[in-house]
Amino acid sequence: MSPTGSSAAPDLPRSRGRLAWGRLAWGRLAWGRALWALPVAAVLAGLVAWAAIVVSRPAAIQARFLVSQRGRAFNPGELTIKRGDVVRIVNDDGDLTHHAYIQSPSMAFDSGDQAPGRDVNIDFDVPGTFNVLCGIHPKMRLTVTVEP
Repeated sequence: MSPTGSSAAPDLPRSRGRLAWGRLAWGRLAWGRALWALPVAAVLAGLVAWAAIVVSRPAAIQARFLVSQRGRAFNPGELTIKRGDVVRIVNDDGDLTHHAYIQSPSMAFDSGDQAPGRDVNIDFDVPGTFNVLCGIHPKMRLTVTVEP
């Protein structure tokens, strides 16, 4: 029973004439928010880590050699690389579509049509000499020598 004789409300701590219940409730609410934020932070950290893995490729997949397709020619026209290297071919022509391909007994590759600005990576896992040709412009030729 309260000091006033009423049994309607339990005795609660008072602070300067007000009930301190508001502070107590706010403290519980703050803890609730803090506990809720921990799993959210963990999920966000996991998403950031996943995005970093997806965006950055392993070193073996990243192209070490860049070849430009411009003016109906590959530039450079010849490359000597090591087995396992990756060559990135970029269509730098403003309005021409290209179609890089390799037909060899030991390796086959087809980029499909490459619109201007598009690129494609070619993995050279087999030693030998390969001609990269353009299916649209027959005079385009890139000779790639792959050393073991």
